[in-house]
Amino acid sequence: MSTTLYHNANLVNEGSVTHGWLLSDGDRIARIGHGDAPADLLTRADEVTDCEGGYLLPGAIDTHVHFRDPGLTEKADMFSESRAAVAGGVTSFVDMPNTIPATVTAEALQGKLDRASEVSAANYGFFIGATNSNLDELLGADYAHTAGIKLFLGSSTGNMLVDNDTTLDTLFARAGNTLIAVHAEDEAMIRAARARLEAEYPEGIPVERHPDVRPREACIAATRHAIDLAERHGSRVHICHISTADELCIIAEAKARGVKVTAETCPQYLMFDRNDFLTLGARIKCNPAIKEASDRIALLRELRPGGVIDTIATDHAPHLPAQKEGNALTAASGMPMVQFSLPAVLDLITSDPAAEGIDIAQVARLMCHAPADLFGIDRRGYLREGYYADLVIVDHAPLSCRRISDTDTVSRCGWTPLAGRTLSWTVRRTIVNGGTGAKPLLFGTHSTD
Repeated sequence: MSTTLYHNANLVNEGSVTHGWLLSDGDRIARIGHGDAPADLLTRADEVTDCEGGYLLPGAIDTHVHFRDPGLTEKADMFSESRAAVAGGVTSFVDMPNTIPATVTAEALQGKLDRASEVSAANYGFFIGATNSNLDELLGADYAHTAGIKLFLGSSTGNMLVDNDTTLDTLFARAGNTLIAVHAEDEAMIRAARARLEAEYPEGIPVERHPDVRPREACIAATRHAIDLAERHGSRVHICHISTADELCIIAEAKARGVKVTAETCPQYLMFDRNDFLTLGARIKCNPAIKEASDRIALLRELRPGGVIDTIATDHAPHLPAQKEGNALTAASGMPMVQFSLPAVLDLITSDPAAEGIDIAQVARLMCHAPADLFGIDRRGYLREGYYADLVIVDHAPLSCRRISDTDTVSRCGWTPLAGRTLSWTVRRTIVNGGTGAKPLLFGTHSTD
Protein backbone atom coordinates (compact mmCIF):
# COMPACT_ATOMS: atom_id res chain seq x y z
CA MET A 1 0.00 0.00 0.00
CA SER A 2 1.32 3.46 -0.86
CA THR A 3 0.42 6.55 1.13
CA THR A 4 -0.34 10.03 -0.19
CA LEU A 5 -0.51 13.15 1.94
CA TYR A 6 -2.71 16.03 0.78
CA HIS A 7 -1.87 19.11 2.82
CA ASN A 8 -2.36 22.87 2.84
CA ALA A 9 -5.96 22.24 1.79
CA ASN A 10 -9.35 23.68 2.58
CA LEU A 11 -11.21 20.51 3.59
CA VAL A 12 -14.89 20.69 2.58
CA ASN A 13 -16.90 18.15 4.53
CA GLU A 14 -20.10 17.78 6.53
CA GLY A 15 -21.09 21.42 6.58
CA SER A 16 -17.74 23.05 7.19
CA VAL A 17 -14.63 24.31 5.43
CA THR A 18 -11.43 23.99 7.48
CA HIS A 19 -7.72 24.29 6.77
CA GLY A 20 -6.18 20.85 7.09
CA TRP A 21 -4.69 17.70 5.62
CA LEU A 22 -5.65 14.17 4.62
CA LEU A 23 -3.60 10.99 4.34
CA SER A 24 -4.69 8.17 2.05
CA ASP A 25 -3.31 4.66 2.34
CA GLY A 26 -4.02 2.51 -0.69
CA ASP A 27 -7.68 2.98 -1.58
CA ARG A 28 -8.79 4.36 1.82
CA ILE A 29 -8.58 7.55 3.83
CA ALA A 30 -6.25 6.75 6.73
CA ARG A 31 -6.10 10.01 8.68
CA ILE A 32 -7.57 13.51 8.56
CA GLY A 33 -6.36 16.48 10.56
CA HIS A 34 -6.83 20.22 10.94
CA GLY A 35 -4.13 22.85 10.61
CA ASP A 36 -0.69 22.12 9.22
CA ALA A 37 0.31 18.54 8.47
CA PRO A 38 2.56 16.84 11.04
CA ALA A 39 6.21 17.05 10.05
CA ASP A 40 6.69 13.28 10.20
CA LEU A 41 3.94 12.72 7.61
CA LEU A 42 5.56 15.20 5.26
CA THR A 43 8.69 13.07 5.28
CA ARG A 44 7.20 9.57 5.60
CA ALA A 45 4.38 9.67 3.02
CA ASP A 46 5.21 8.01 -0.29
CA GLU A 47 3.71 10.98 -2.15
CA VAL A 48 3.04 14.51 -0.94
CA THR A 49 0.58 16.83 -2.68
CA ASP A 50 0.52 20.50 -1.70
CA CYS A 51 -3.05 21.65 -2.38
CA GLU A 52 -1.85 25.28 -2.20
CA GLY A 53 -5.01 26.42 -0.48
CA GLY A 54 -7.31 24.68 -2.92
CA TYR A 55 -10.53 23.04 -1.80
CA LEU A 56 -10.43 19.30 -1.13
CA LEU A 57 -13.88 17.66 -1.39
CA PRO A 58 -15.17 14.10 -1.51
CA GLY A 59 -15.51 13.04 -5.13
CA ALA A 60 -18.89 13.98 -6.57
CA ILE A 61 -21.43 11.17 -7.05
CA ASP A 62 -23.60 11.59 -10.14
CA THR A 63 -26.62 9.32 -9.74
CA HIS A 64 -28.20 10.12 -13.12
CA VAL A 65 -26.19 9.61 -16.30
CA HIS A 66 -26.75 8.09 -19.73
CA PHE A 67 -23.40 6.74 -20.90
CA ARG A 68 -25.04 5.15 -24.00
CA ASP A 69 -23.43 1.76 -23.55
CA PRO A 70 -24.57 -0.62 -25.04
CA GLY A 71 -26.21 0.09 -28.37
CA LEU A 72 -25.75 3.84 -28.74
CA THR A 73 -21.98 4.00 -28.60
CA GLU A 74 -21.56 6.22 -31.64
CA LYS A 75 -22.59 9.00 -29.21
CA ALA A 76 -20.56 7.89 -26.19
CA ASP A 77 -19.63 4.85 -24.14
CA MET A 78 -18.51 3.94 -20.64
CA PHE A 79 -14.83 4.39 -21.53
CA SER A 80 -15.21 7.95 -22.84
CA GLU A 81 -17.88 9.20 -20.46
CA SER A 82 -16.31 7.86 -17.28
CA ARG A 83 -13.21 9.83 -18.23
CA ALA A 84 -15.34 12.92 -18.80
CA ALA A 85 -16.75 12.34 -15.31
CA VAL A 86 -13.32 12.12 -13.70
CA ALA A 87 -12.21 15.25 -15.59
CA GLY A 88 -15.06 17.05 -13.82
CA GLY A 89 -14.46 15.79 -10.28
CA VAL A 90 -17.05 13.00 -10.44
CA THR A 91 -15.63 9.80 -8.95
CA SER A 92 -18.81 7.67 -9.02
CA PHE A 93 -21.75 7.43 -11.41
CA VAL A 94 -25.05 5.59 -11.65
CA ASP A 95 -26.12 4.87 -15.21
CA MET A 96 -29.70 4.75 -16.50
CA PRO A 97 -31.30 1.74 -18.24
CA ASN A 98 -32.58 3.22 -21.54
CA THR A 99 -29.88 1.72 -23.73
CA ILE A 100 -30.22 -0.76 -26.62
CA PRO A 101 -31.10 -3.31 -25.43
CA ALA A 102 -32.70 -1.72 -22.38
CA THR A 103 -31.34 -2.72 -18.98
CA VAL A 104 -34.50 -4.45 -17.79
CA THR A 105 -33.16 -7.91 -16.87
CA ALA A 106 -30.56 -9.34 -14.51
CA GLU A 107 -28.59 -10.51 -17.54
CA ALA A 108 -28.46 -7.00 -19.03
CA LEU A 109 -27.39 -5.57 -15.65
CA GLN A 110 -24.55 -8.07 -15.41
CA GLY A 111 -23.46 -7.19 -18.92
CA LYS A 112 -23.10 -3.55 -17.92
CA LEU A 113 -21.21 -4.42 -14.74
CA ASP A 114 -18.82 -6.59 -16.75
CA ARG A 115 -18.27 -3.85 -19.31
CA ALA A 116 -17.65 -1.21 -16.63
CA SER A 117 -15.15 -3.45 -14.83
CA GLU A 118 -13.08 -3.49 -18.01
CA VAL A 119 -13.18 0.17 -19.08
CA SER A 120 -14.55 2.56 -16.45
CA ALA A 121 -12.31 5.24 -14.93
CA ALA A 122 -14.90 6.04 -12.23
CA ASN A 123 -16.77 3.90 -9.72
CA TYR A 124 -19.94 2.54 -11.29
CA GLY A 125 -23.48 1.46 -10.57
CA PHE A 126 -26.66 0.92 -12.58
CA PHE A 127 -30.43 1.14 -12.39
CA ILE A 128 -32.74 -1.58 -13.63
CA GLY A 129 -35.59 -0.22 -15.74
CA ALA A 130 -39.30 -0.89 -15.30
CA THR A 131 -41.53 -1.94 -18.18
CA ASN A 132 -45.17 -2.96 -18.34
CA SER A 133 -44.11 -6.62 -18.22
CA ASN A 134 -40.92 -7.17 -16.18
CA LEU A 135 -42.17 -7.09 -12.59
CA ASP A 136 -40.55 -10.45 -11.78
CA GLU A 137 -37.16 -9.13 -12.90
CA LEU A 138 -37.57 -6.06 -10.72
CA LEU A 139 -38.59 -8.04 -7.65
CA GLY A 140 -35.73 -10.50 -8.14
CA ALA A 141 -32.94 -7.95 -8.65
CA ASP A 142 -29.96 -7.78 -6.30
CA TYR A 143 -30.28 -4.29 -4.83
CA ALA A 144 -26.93 -4.47 -3.06
CA HIS A 145 -25.46 -4.20 -6.57
CA THR A 146 -28.31 -2.26 -8.23
CA ALA A 147 -29.10 1.36 -7.39
CA GLY A 148 -32.86 1.04 -7.71
CA ILE A 149 -35.71 0.94 -10.22
CA LYS A 150 -35.97 3.57 -12.95
CA LEU A 151 -39.54 4.32 -13.97
CA PHE A 152 -40.42 6.36 -17.05
CA LEU A 153 -43.86 7.98 -16.94
CA GLY A 154 -42.91 9.76 -20.18
CA SER A 155 -41.64 8.10 -23.36
CA SER A 156 -38.00 7.11 -23.70
CA THR A 157 -35.68 4.80 -25.63
CA GLY A 158 -37.06 1.30 -26.04
CA ASN A 159 -40.11 -0.25 -24.41
CA MET A 160 -39.74 1.69 -21.17
CA LEU A 161 -42.86 3.83 -20.94
CA VAL A 162 -44.93 2.36 -18.10
CA ASP A 163 -48.51 3.48 -18.64
CA ASN A 164 -50.46 0.53 -17.26
CA ASP A 165 -52.19 1.60 -14.04
CA THR A 166 -52.30 -1.94 -12.65
CA THR A 167 -48.57 -2.39 -13.28
CA LEU A 168 -47.77 0.90 -11.57
CA ASP A 169 -49.90 0.10 -8.55
CA THR A 170 -48.35 -3.36 -8.18
CA LEU A 171 -44.83 -2.00 -8.59
CA PHE A 172 -45.22 0.58 -5.84
CA ALA A 173 -47.05 -1.91 -3.60
CA ARG A 174 -44.31 -4.54 -3.83
CA ALA A 175 -41.16 -2.41 -4.08
CA GLY A 176 -40.60 -2.39 -0.34
CA ASN A 177 -37.66 -0.15 0.54
CA THR A 178 -36.23 -0.21 -2.98
CA LEU A 179 -35.87 3.31 -4.37
CA ILE A 180 -38.04 4.06 -7.42
CA ALA A 181 -36.51 6.88 -9.46
CA VAL A 182 -39.13 8.51 -11.68
CA HIS A 183 -38.95 10.42 -14.92
CA ALA A 184 -42.10 12.38 -14.22
CA GLU A 185 -43.86 13.61 -17.37
CA ASP A 186 -47.42 12.69 -18.28
CA GLU A 187 -47.31 11.06 -21.72
CA ALA A 188 -50.94 11.83 -22.66
CA MET A 189 -50.44 15.54 -21.93
CA ILE A 190 -47.26 15.59 -24.03
CA ARG A 191 -49.03 13.97 -26.97
CA ALA A 192 -51.90 16.43 -26.77
CA ALA A 193 -49.55 19.43 -26.62
CA ARG A 194 -47.53 18.11 -29.54
CA ALA A 195 -50.66 17.68 -31.66
CA ARG A 196 -51.76 21.24 -30.97
CA LEU A 197 -48.37 22.66 -31.90
CA GLU A 198 -48.06 20.52 -35.03
CA ALA A 199 -51.34 22.05 -36.21
CA GLU A 200 -50.01 25.54 -35.41
CA TYR A 201 -46.66 24.94 -37.13
CA PRO A 202 -47.27 22.61 -40.13
CA GLU A 203 -43.71 23.19 -41.40
CA GLY A 204 -42.10 22.22 -38.10
CA ILE A 205 -42.28 23.38 -34.50
CA PRO A 206 -39.46 25.84 -33.68
CA VAL A 207 -37.02 24.49 -31.12
CA GLU A 208 -37.76 27.39 -28.77
CA ARG A 209 -41.27 25.95 -28.36
CA HIS A 210 -39.89 22.75 -26.83
CA PRO A 211 -41.08 23.86 -23.35
CA ASP A 212 -44.58 23.91 -24.83
CA VAL A 213 -44.25 20.52 -26.55
CA ARG A 214 -43.41 19.02 -23.16
CA PRO A 215 -45.38 21.44 -20.95
CA ARG A 216 -45.04 22.07 -17.25
CA GLU A 217 -48.50 20.61 -16.67
CA ALA A 218 -47.15 17.20 -17.78
CA CYS A 219 -44.41 17.39 -15.12
CA ILE A 220 -46.81 18.52 -12.42
CA ALA A 221 -49.36 15.79 -13.13
CA ALA A 222 -46.80 12.97 -13.27
CA THR A 223 -44.98 14.10 -10.14
CA ARG A 224 -48.28 14.24 -8.27
CA HIS A 225 -49.18 10.77 -9.58
CA ALA A 226 -45.85 9.25 -8.49
CA ILE A 227 -46.15 10.80 -5.03
CA ASP A 228 -49.73 9.57 -4.69
CA LEU A 229 -48.57 6.01 -5.47
CA ALA A 230 -45.71 6.23 -2.98
CA GLU A 231 -47.96 7.65 -0.28
CA ARG A 232 -50.60 4.99 -0.80
CA HIS A 233 -48.11 2.12 -0.53
CA GLY A 234 -45.45 3.57 1.77
CA SER A 235 -42.74 3.15 -0.88
CA ARG A 236 -39.69 5.34 -1.66
CA VAL A 237 -39.92 7.62 -4.68
CA HIS A 238 -37.19 9.86 -6.06
CA ILE A 239 -38.35 12.51 -8.55
CA CYS A 240 -35.62 13.03 -11.14
CA HIS A 241 -34.60 16.22 -12.97
CA ILE A 242 -37.18 18.58 -11.47
CA SER A 243 -37.74 21.58 -13.75
CA THR A 244 -40.67 23.55 -12.30
CA ALA A 245 -41.43 25.59 -9.20
CA ASP A 246 -44.81 23.84 -8.98
CA GLU A 247 -43.18 20.46 -8.38
CA LEU A 248 -41.17 21.95 -5.54
CA CYS A 249 -44.40 22.94 -3.80
CA ILE A 250 -45.95 19.50 -4.34
CA ILE A 251 -42.87 17.73 -2.95
CA ALA A 252 -42.57 20.08 0.02
CA GLU A 253 -46.17 19.36 0.97
CA ALA A 254 -45.63 15.61 0.56
CA LYS A 255 -42.51 15.65 2.72
CA ALA A 256 -44.47 17.50 5.41
CA ARG A 257 -47.05 14.68 5.32
CA GLY A 258 -44.30 12.09 5.82
CA VAL A 259 -44.22 10.72 2.28
CA LYS A 260 -40.89 9.05 1.47
CA VAL A 261 -40.10 11.35 -1.45
CA THR A 262 -36.78 12.90 -2.46
CA ALA A 263 -35.99 15.44 -5.16
CA GLU A 264 -33.24 15.82 -7.77
CA THR A 265 -32.51 18.68 -10.10
CA CYS A 266 -29.75 19.22 -12.67
CA PRO A 267 -27.30 22.02 -13.54
CA GLN A 268 -29.11 22.82 -16.79
CA TYR A 269 -32.30 23.76 -14.92
CA LEU A 270 -30.26 25.98 -12.61
CA MET A 271 -28.33 27.69 -15.41
CA PHE A 272 -30.74 28.15 -18.32
CA ASP A 273 -34.32 29.25 -18.98
CA ARG A 274 -36.45 29.20 -22.11
CA ASN A 275 -35.05 32.54 -23.30
CA ASP A 276 -31.71 30.80 -23.84
CA PHE A 277 -33.19 28.77 -26.71
CA LEU A 278 -32.91 31.92 -28.81
CA THR A 279 -29.10 31.82 -28.62
CA LEU A 280 -28.32 28.18 -27.83
CA GLY A 281 -31.08 26.45 -29.76
CA ALA A 282 -31.19 22.65 -29.53
CA ARG A 283 -28.00 22.57 -27.48
CA ILE A 284 -30.22 23.01 -24.42
CA LYS A 285 -33.08 20.79 -25.62
CA CYS A 286 -33.63 18.10 -23.01
CA ASN A 287 -36.48 16.17 -21.39
CA PRO A 288 -38.07 17.50 -19.25
CA ALA A 289 -37.74 20.79 -21.06
CA ILE A 290 -36.02 23.81 -19.57
CA LYS A 291 -38.76 26.13 -18.36
CA GLU A 292 -39.22 29.76 -17.27
CA ALA A 293 -36.77 32.11 -15.58
CA SER A 294 -38.96 32.01 -12.47
CA ASP A 295 -38.57 28.22 -12.33
CA ARG A 296 -34.80 28.49 -12.56
CA ILE A 297 -34.68 30.95 -9.66
CA ALA A 298 -37.06 28.85 -7.55
CA LEU A 299 -34.93 25.74 -8.09
CA LEU A 300 -31.74 27.58 -7.25
CA ARG A 301 -33.20 28.90 -4.00
CA GLU A 302 -34.26 25.41 -2.92
CA LEU A 303 -30.63 24.30 -2.89
CA ARG A 304 -30.25 26.10 0.44
CA PRO A 305 -29.93 24.08 3.65
CA GLY A 306 -33.38 22.75 4.49
CA GLY A 307 -34.59 23.27 0.92
CA VAL A 308 -36.71 20.86 -1.08
CA ILE A 309 -33.91 19.71 -3.40
CA ASP A 310 -32.01 16.72 -1.99
CA THR A 311 -29.47 16.04 -4.73
CA ILE A 312 -27.95 17.49 -7.89
CA ALA A 313 -27.27 15.06 -10.73
CA THR A 314 -26.64 15.79 -14.39
CA ASP A 315 -28.88 13.65 -16.60
CA HIS A 316 -25.73 13.56 -18.77
CA ALA A 317 -27.05 12.54 -22.20
CA PRO A 318 -24.61 13.05 -25.09
CA HIS A 319 -25.59 13.17 -28.76
CA LEU A 320 -23.46 13.85 -31.81
CA PRO A 321 -23.68 17.45 -33.09
CA ALA A 322 -25.60 16.38 -36.21
CA GLN A 323 -28.21 14.72 -34.00
CA LYS A 324 -28.81 18.03 -32.22
CA GLU A 325 -29.83 19.78 -35.42
CA GLY A 326 -33.48 20.34 -36.26
CA ASN A 327 -36.65 21.59 -34.66
CA ALA A 328 -38.52 20.88 -31.44
CA LEU A 329 -39.45 17.39 -32.64
CA THR A 330 -36.49 16.35 -34.78
CA ALA A 331 -33.47 17.52 -32.75
CA ALA A 332 -32.34 14.97 -30.16
CA SER A 333 -33.07 15.74 -26.51
CA GLY A 334 -30.22 15.66 -24.02
CA MET A 335 -26.87 17.28 -23.37
CA PRO A 336 -23.46 16.33 -21.97
CA MET A 337 -23.04 17.81 -18.47
CA VAL A 338 -20.96 15.45 -16.30
CA GLN A 339 -17.59 17.07 -17.03
CA PHE A 340 -18.59 20.59 -16.03
CA SER A 341 -21.32 19.99 -13.44
CA LEU A 342 -19.26 20.58 -10.30
CA PRO A 343 -17.43 23.74 -11.47
CA ALA A 344 -20.66 25.08 -13.03
CA VAL A 345 -22.66 24.69 -9.81
CA LEU A 346 -19.83 26.21 -7.78
CA ASP A 347 -19.73 29.12 -10.22
CA LEU A 348 -23.49 29.63 -9.84
CA ILE A 349 -23.37 29.85 -6.06
CA THR A 350 -20.64 32.50 -6.20
CA SER A 351 -22.10 34.60 -9.03
CA ASP A 352 -25.90 34.39 -9.02
CA PRO A 353 -27.78 36.61 -6.51
CA ALA A 354 -30.52 33.97 -6.26
CA ALA A 355 -27.98 31.59 -4.75
CA GLU A 356 -27.47 33.64 -1.60
CA GLY A 357 -27.09 31.35 1.41
CA ILE A 358 -25.53 28.48 -0.57
CA ASP A 359 -21.83 27.81 -0.05
CA ILE A 360 -19.32 25.17 -1.15
CA ALA A 361 -20.13 23.03 1.88
CA GLN A 362 -23.77 22.90 0.77
CA VAL A 363 -22.70 21.94 -2.76
CA ALA A 364 -20.73 19.07 -1.21
CA ARG A 365 -23.89 18.00 0.60
CA LEU A 366 -25.97 18.04 -2.58
CA MET A 367 -23.41 16.41 -4.89
CA CYS A 368 -21.42 14.16 -2.52
CA HIS A 369 -22.99 13.47 0.90
CA ALA A 370 -26.69 13.29 0.00
CA PRO A 371 -26.32 10.95 -3.02
CA ALA A 372 -24.30 8.56 -0.85
CA ASP A 373 -26.90 8.70 1.92
CA LEU A 374 -29.93 8.46 -0.36
CA PHE A 375 -28.67 5.38 -2.21
CA GLY A 376 -26.87 3.88 0.78
CA ILE A 377 -23.58 3.88 -1.13
CA ASP A 378 -20.96 2.09 0.93
CA ARG A 379 -18.18 4.30 2.40
CA ARG A 380 -18.27 7.08 -0.18
CA GLY A 381 -19.38 10.70 -0.34
CA TYR A 382 -17.56 11.94 2.77
CA LEU A 383 -14.06 12.76 3.98
CA ARG A 384 -13.96 10.20 6.78
CA GLU A 385 -11.26 7.89 8.04
CA GLY A 386 -11.87 4.38 6.69
CA TYR A 387 -13.86 5.64 3.70
CA TYR A 388 -12.66 5.21 0.15
CA ALA A 389 -10.23 7.91 -0.96
CA ASP A 390 -12.48 9.42 -3.65
CA LEU A 391 -11.25 13.00 -3.73
CA VAL A 392 -11.34 16.12 -5.86
CA ILE A 393 -9.28 19.30 -5.60
CA VAL A 394 -10.95 22.43 -6.97
CA ASP A 395 -9.63 25.96 -7.32
CA HIS A 396 -11.45 29.28 -7.31
CA ALA A 397 -9.93 32.04 -9.44
CA PRO A 398 -12.54 34.80 -9.87
CA LEU A 399 -10.00 37.18 -11.41
CA SER A 400 -8.95 34.73 -14.11
CA CYS A 401 -12.15 33.03 -15.25
CA ARG A 402 -11.82 30.23 -17.76
CA ARG A 403 -13.83 30.37 -20.97
CA ILE A 404 -15.23 26.95 -21.90
CA SER A 405 -15.12 25.76 -25.50
CA ASP A 406 -16.25 22.63 -27.32
CA THR A 407 -12.62 21.57 -27.68
CA ASP A 408 -12.39 21.18 -23.88
CA THR A 409 -14.92 18.37 -23.99
CA VAL A 410 -13.72 14.87 -23.05
CA SER A 411 -17.06 13.26 -23.95
CA ARG A 412 -17.08 11.50 -27.31
CA CYS A 413 -19.81 13.82 -28.58
CA GLY A 414 -17.29 16.69 -28.69
CA TRP A 415 -19.45 19.62 -27.58
CA THR A 416 -20.90 21.24 -24.47
CA PRO A 417 -23.84 23.59 -23.90
CA LEU A 418 -21.46 25.65 -21.75
CA ALA A 419 -19.29 26.64 -24.73
CA GLY A 420 -18.63 30.37 -24.53
CA ARG A 421 -19.44 30.53 -20.82
CA THR A 422 -16.78 31.57 -18.32
CA LEU A 423 -16.31 29.68 -15.06
CA SER A 424 -14.35 30.88 -12.06
CA TRP A 425 -13.95 27.35 -10.66
CA THR A 426 -11.78 24.58 -12.09
CA VAL A 427 -11.11 20.96 -11.20
CA ARG A 428 -7.39 20.59 -10.59
CA ARG A 429 -7.24 16.88 -9.83
CA THR A 430 -9.57 13.92 -9.25
CA ILE A 431 -8.53 10.81 -7.32
CA VAL A 432 -10.55 7.57 -7.52
CA ASN A 433 -9.99 5.11 -4.67
CA GLY A 434 -6.66 6.69 -3.84
CA GLY A 435 -5.54 6.17 -7.42
CA THR A 436 -6.01 2.39 -7.35
CA GLY A 437 -8.73 2.32 -10.01
CA ALA A 438 -12.51 2.12 -10.26
CA LYS A 439 -14.71 -0.26 -8.30
CA PRO A 440 -18.38 -1.28 -8.43
CA LEU A 441 -20.62 0.63 -6.03
CA LEU A 442 -22.41 -1.17 -3.22
CA PHE A 443 -25.86 0.12 -2.31
CA GLY A 444 -28.05 0.04 0.75
CA THR A 445 -25.18 -0.84 3.05
CA HIS A 446 -23.02 0.98 5.59
CA SER A 447 -20.06 -1.29 6.24
CA THR A 448 -17.52 -0.30 8.87
CA ASP A 449 -14.73 -2.83 8.17
